[in-house]
Amino acid sequence: MIKAIESVIGILAHVDAGKTTLTEAILYKTGAIRRLGRVDKKDSWFDSHELERSRGITIFSKQNPFRIGEKRFTLIDTPGHVDFSAEMERTLGVLDYAVLVIDGTSGVQSHTETIWQLLKEYKIPVFIFVNKADREGFDGQNMMKELKSKLGEGCVDFSLEEDKLNEEISMLSEELLEAYLSGKSNDEFLKNSISRLVAGRELFPCFFGSALFDRGVDALLDGIEKYTLLKDYPEDFGAYAYKILHDSQGNRISFLKITGGSLSVKMPLGGEKIDQIRIYSGEKFEAVQSVGAGSVCAVTGLESVHPGETLDKSGELSSRKPKLTPLLSSRVITDGSADIHTVYSKLRLLGEELPELSVQIRSFSGEEQIQIRVMGRIQLEILKSLVAERFGINIDFSDCRILYKETVAAPVMGYGHYEPLRHYAEVQLRIEPGERGSGIEAASECSLEMLDSNFRNLVLTHILEKEHIGILTGSPLTDVKITLTAGRSHLKHTEGGDFREATYRAIRQGLEKAENILLEPYYAFTLRVPSAFLGRAISDIQRLCGEFEAPEMTETEAIITGCAPVSEFMNYPEEVAAYTGGRGFVSMKENGYRECHNAARVIEEIGYEKDRDLENPSSSVFCSHGAGFEVKWYDVDGMRHIK
Repeated sequence: MIKAIESVIGILAHVDAGKTTLTEAILYKTGAIRRLGRVDKKDSWFDSHELERSRGITIFSKQNPFRIGEKRFTLIDTPGHVDFSAEMERTLGVLDYAVLVIDGTSGVQSHTETIWQLLKEYKIPVFIFVNKADREGFDGQNMMKELKSKLGEGCVDFSLEEDKLNEEISMLSEELLEAYLSGKSNDEFLKNSISRLVAGRELFPCFFGSALFDRGVDALLDGIEKYTLLKDYPEDFGAYAYKILHDSQGNRISFLKITGGSLSVKMPLGGEKIDQIRIYSGEKFEAVQSVGAGSVCAVTGLESVHPGETLDKSGELSSRKPKLTPLLSSRVITDGSADIHTVYSKLRLLGEELPELSVQIRSFSGEEQIQIRVMGRIQLEILKSLVAERFGINIDFSDCRILYKETVAAPVMGYGHYEPLRHYAEVQLRIEPGERGSGIEAASECSLEMLDSNFRNLVLTHILEKEHIGILTGSPLTDVKITLTAGRSHLKHTEGGDFREATYRAIRQGLEKAENILLEPYYAFTLRVPSAFLGRAISDIQRLCGEFEAPEMTETEAIITGCAPVSEFMNYPEEVAAYTGGRGFVSMKENGYRECHNAARVIEEIGYEKDRDLENPSSSVFCSHGAGFEVKWYDVDGMRHIK
């Protein structure tokens, strides 16, 4: 194992909590930047893009090295707006520590809880900075109660007097408690113990202040310096790609965290090699010859890696499935200045940087359309500006539509036969329901005597390599296990592409015979309204097809928790603010997919015509008298060779 030379620390927050202001303060106070910018003056160091400055929000994650004493760090500023949370999540894979910024006037908001859950799942140690603690009415004790209630008992106020702080920390560890009670603890022992507790996510140091007025920032920096530890990494090279950009010259830039060994210029990775290594400070960069384990850098020369993928020296890639995914889709509208395929190619290029867009060109009733996925309406506005700025093309978007998904209710067999002249492949699959949120799982029960391992592996690859769509609405297929049960090849005529055709057709033929289910996304929500509006709130939730627990009543308000379809609930926060005069609010977070509450209406509105979807045929191709001929899905089982 080798020791990292620096720690990577990310700044995360709900939008408008003051995250970028704190970032500026940290970089300025540590000497990384010479001038202190401000978001409201549109001159902050990180929010350098015109779109960010005009809107006053962070859209693109950026990084900057800095030092505290002898310790080296790279700070990464992430977007706070929920529409850009996919960009935020991609950075989590490179963080050693995080600073979670909380608005002291608003408390733990819905997106803050989402971030907290992600930090837990990515196992990232966290320092908490409660910003705007100088505002009138701020109550530190109530804030600590809320932090402990919503984020956990490991949240400890580090502004307490020393003896009180040590007493509270000692309650988190038997070793510390014994040392504290026996009087054997000393400064070094406490420092090391606190560092271990922080690294193990048992302790979350909390600091209070105002980033705008430079209050509490020194205490936060002191805590980061004292209680962060350098990680150990393996000696063999490894890296995680968390971001792709294209610079003004069109160079493809891959941002990496080195997770093992070291990386140097001209180093080969599979069939590619590193041309340049850059260390970015905001928009500027310094070219270096090599970087060590634990560092983040940007490189040119890699064309095959994508965000969320890990790679080793052989160039072998593996991907990490994101937790946050878009719930909305939209159709791209062109003004005729560029043809649809040109627009598609440019959006695909942008999709390398923003993989959540999942840019696709699909045919609906004979008309080609470009479909993308988005986190929200603000992201569409930003995309429109980016395409105009980067490519000189004007586009618009249709209204956002809920991103539905499809699955099956019971196991079904699917068969695909592909045998045009001089080609041959047969595939038989079992498609069965999986757990909600499981996606698509591929397995094989086919014996080597029937199909050799090379072709068997090809079928499994083809099951997972694309997004298969259902037959109800053309929405993505999910939550199924697809098992290869039988297959056949021909010694002379079978090629790799034949099994792709047979596999795709087998999945589609199985869906034609299945009991298909339409799924829709749900929110988990917490609704807070003044007590007088409880009846209205309950009536609204029922009207919006939601489910809820018994309300919790306080002296002044009613608190209702539950879940509801995104399609019905997505605009409800504005309604609550209106009927309560701004005194009520709703916090919402993704809560997975469930069976669609109004499937028949949605299917009719979408109007997907499965028989006209030529890109996803359910028929098979058989051969007779030296020529291939098509057999419709409902006749395939009677002609199949595999029995």
